[in-house]
Amino acid sequence: MTKKDNTIAKIHQFQRFGSILGLERMTELLKLLGNPQDELKVIHVAGTNGKGSVCRYIYSVLREAGYKAGIYISPFIESFNERIELDGRYISDDDLELYTDKVLQQVKMMTDSGQQSPTEFEVITAVAFLYFKEKGCDYVVLEVGLGGSGDSTNVCKEPLMTIITSISMDHMDRLGNTIEEIATEKAGIIKDGCPVVTSARDIRALRVIEEKAAEHKSMFFETRNIPVAIKEESLKGCKFDADVQGVIFRDIEISMTGRHQVENAVAALSALSIMEERGDIKLDRNALLRGFKSARQPGRFEAFQRKALFITDGAHNEDGARALQETVNSLFKDKKILMIVGVLADKDVRKMADQFVKITDTFIVTEPESPRRLAAEKLANILENRGADCTVIKDYQQAFDEAEKRQGEFDVVIFAGSLYLIGKIRSMLKDE
Repeated sequence: MTKKDNTIAKIHQFQRFGSILGLERMTELLKLLGNPQDELKVIHVAGTNGKGSVCRYIYSVLREAGYKAGIYISPFIESFNERIELDGRYISDDDLELYTDKVLQQVKMMTDSGQQSPTEFEVITAVAFLYFKEKGCDYVVLEVGLGGSGDSTNVCKEPLMTIITSISMDHMDRLGNTIEEIATEKAGIIKDGCPVVTSARDIRALRVIEEKAAEHKSMFFETRNIPVAIKEESLKGCKFDADVQGVIFRDIEISMTGRHQVENAVAALSALSIMEERGDIKLDRNALLRGFKSARQPGRFEAFQRKALFITDGAHNEDGARALQETVNSLFKDKKILMIVGVLADKDVRKMADQFVKITDTFIVTEPESPRRLAAEKLANILENRGADCTVIKDYQQAFDEAEKRQGEFDVVIFAGSLYLIGKIRSMLKDE
């Protein structure tokens, strides 16, 4: 077992405690660590879809502006170290071991005194806070893991900026059965006097977020009505102009594909503009443009050119599937498309399937590497009931091999349905 494997095994021991929302354990653990999160300048980002991309845009711009920026994300795509990144580099195996051991010493103190053990996500989040603090990070872009109010990232008392992206039905077993309930949970990251930017479009979610911002006397800024002119759109990304509170930004180029990525970029742009106006950061226009262009999010409509064009996309809920469908139908009209899909059982699979069958009628159905995976036969049945032709190959490696064999019949081959699947497929595409 390598040093890294040993460290990750120590962290994974906490899986047995499950994923429990609530801040009591996290608050106690961070207190024992000296509350490193209180010494960080945090941009806190929640939402159902798009939060990872918004984080990536802001992180990239801050780095181009010369700041020592950190980013904390979940889940990872290929390597565990992806979750904690500083100044363009993932946390090293040595630092992962060092900071994990520091955190676990305090976890032992908690459990030895009879307190409840932190969960795995709480341990990882504590590692990130301590690492960023001790490395002298200028700014931390912090992605919420699940929900908002009860998420272990929600211990930062005075973030510089709160961003809430789209709100849709996902994780209903944990967050609520209505848009309003889910929005309430996400809006739980809003703090007194901290500006709130949201790219949510559902009027029910917007009402909740605005009311929560008002409760906290926080500036509320929504991006859905910002004038945006998309000038170019291709597989390589988009170029657009935007008018943020009377300031015109021209020829912003992004390298992430799809119109939904323009919405994410506008949310990031709005947050950065407000922070600059408040004096929290200093940006020059060239750094801003470089940052947006260089930002990339692995596994989000990522293309690999082979005999056919292979695309990996992390669409794993209804809104993600709709964004994928709209992007594919915009870029690949009248192209022959093969989809390889595998999903988790706790998703709204039927609504995802409604979007997938608008892309193609030809599928290879497989299973992600996760105990929560939906049986391939069940997914195939759902797709076939919508008119699809499905080949069931439960093993994702064999499904990948079959896609490679059949790629000559198609213009585009798309892998989607779960980040657990995309991470494995992306590794295989890169290796080859």
